[in-house]
Amino acid sequence: MTKSIQRVLIGGASGLIGSALAATARRQSIEVTRLVRRPASDATEIAWNPADGANAVNPSLLEGFDGVVHLGGASVARRWTAQHKRDIVDSRVASTRALCSALASTRNRPKVLIVASGVGIYGNRGDEILTEQSAPGSGYLAELSVAWEAAAKAAVEARVRVVHLRLGVVLDRDGGALAKMLPVFRLGLGGWLGSGHQWMSWISLGDVLRAIFFLMDRDDLAGPFNGSSPNPVTNRDFTRALAHAVHRPALLPVPGAALRLIFGELADEALLASQRVLPQRLLQAGFVFADEEIGATLRALLG
Repeated sequence: MTKSIQRVLIGGASGLIGSALAATARRQSIEVTRLVRRPASDATEIAWNPADGANAVNPSLLEGFDGVVHLGGASVARRWTAQHKRDIVDSRVASTRALCSALASTRNRPKVLIVASGVGIYGNRGDEILTEQSAPGSGYLAELSVAWEAAAKAAVEARVRVVHLRLGVVLDRDGGALAKMLPVFRLGLGGWLGSGHQWMSWISLGDVLRAIFFLMDRDDLAGPFNGSSPNPVTNRDFTRALAHAVHRPALLPVPGAALRLIFGELADEALLASQRVLPQRLLQAGFVFADEEIGATLRALLG
């Protein structure tokens, strides 16, 4: 249980992580308020419109929160049209900039702002071991993540403690990537992607929530933190572990050319990209992962 956070504001509270975070916080008797892009239905919601930039939300409504967690963002797990790529940027970069500008205008600012980011910031790096000290890579997702983190500048300049949580693939049976894979794997039609040798950095939803509360509580921690298991796996090893967890074979690898035909740019940027990421700063700070090994994690999630 967090020691210092009594009131938290969550952006993106309807998503996989946000909804679980809100529920967990309430169980810990933390007062939760949600940022919503529609009229607020009650006192537990604050309406805002990030597209309005500086007028996205009345700063007076943001007074007095101990912590703010911003998780909003349009899904990247679909074919990227030019319009959808703009939506991805606006939903992350523009919304973060608008929120941070509003928070900087408050008198009673939060103790901490945690903003989601992604391991995509490292680009496609093969077998290279990547930590928070590694330079950003190249490509659309890397450039997006760099801009996303830079969008918190106003909050940093206002001396809010800002944490960028660079998330890997978040695993949970009820949502996200794993939920999309399960029907295929349960039919025995799963297979690795491309060569399958690309590294996949993953984290259980439970460890994401534990990391968020850990980072909210530690006044000495700021800047980028990799939110991924200490044990990244290759796509082949992940495929085998998932097939074993659902007691089905995984004999149908998907050629890279087929993925490019179906998903376009997304295939090379995400599905076939290799990111061997280690959560060095979380481990150095003393965070203990509950889910470190992919096989045991998948069995626990799907058992």
